[in-house]
Amino acid sequence: MNHALQVAMVEAGKTAESLAGQIGVDSKTAARWVTPGRIPQTRHRAQVAAAVGRDVGDLWPDVLRRREPIWLREWIEFEREARLLRWFEPALVPGLLQTEAYARAVLGWGGLFNADEVEQRTRSRMDRQAILSGAKPPQFFAMVDEAVLRRCVGGPAVMVEQCAYLLRLAERPHVHIQSIPASAGGHVGLAGGFILAKGPSGEAAHLDNRLRAHVVSQQEDIDNLGEAWEAIRAVALPTEQTLSLIKEVAATWQT
Repeated sequence: MNHALQVAMVEAGKTAESLAGQIGVDSKTAARWVTPGRIPQTRHRAQVAAAVGRDVGDLWPDVLRRREPIWLREWIEFEREARLLRWFEPALVPGLLQTEAYARAVLGWGGLFNADEVEQRTRSRMDRQAILSGAKPPQFFAMVDEAVLRRCVGGPAVMVEQCAYLLRLAERPHVHIQSIPASAGGHVGLAGGFILAKGPSGEAAHLDNRLRAHVVSQQEDIDNLGEAWEAIRAVALPTEQTLSLIKEVAATWQT
C-alpha cells in the first residue's frame, strides 16, 4: 500500500469514492492510487495532493527520483494503467519490445547524450517493459515495417538477439506482433509512428518527436489514429507469417 497516501486520506476524511468525485475520476482509479507504483496522471497528481493537504513529493517521492525524462512522464502514466496498447513503428522496434543492447544503441546515436545519460535512459526504457510482465499485463499489439527488422542497429549480433527476443515475446498470449511487408509499398503508416492506449481513465495517444512526447486525448484525434491503425493492419502480415519473417531475417543477420 502507499502508506503515505492512505494516512493522508484518513486524516483528511477522504475515501476513494469522495476523492474520485472531487478529482473527477472513477472510484476504481482513485482506489488504485494507494497501490505501490500506481501514480496519478500529471493532471491529477497536484489535485490529489491538495485534496489531502500534502505535497506531491510526500505522497509519491519516486516522482522526484524517476529515471525517465520529465516530458515523458505523462505518457508513461497512461502506459502503466492501460489495458490495451496498440503501437505502430515505421523505423524502429517499439520501445517496450527492445532488448537492452538495441535500446542502448538507439539512444547512443549521434552522441546527443553523454554516457551517463544513455545509461539512465536505457534503464528507464527497460523499467517501462515491466508492464508486459505484471500480474495483469495489457493486451499489447505492435505493428512494424519489415524495414525495421532489416535495419542494422548496434551490429548483427544485436539484431540476432533482438529478433530472438521478439519471437520469445510473441509466445506470450497478450503480446501480438505483426509486420508490414516491403511488398505492401506505400501505406498510411509511413507518415509516422504512434501509440494508442486505452485504460480505466479513458483513451490517449502518443506521437513522438525529437524533443518531447506529444500526448493527445481529444476523441477526434484518437478516432483519426484508430482509423490509421486499421488501414495499416489491412496491409500487415498475419501473426504466423510475421513470425516466419522474423526468423528469416534473423538468419540473414547470422551470416
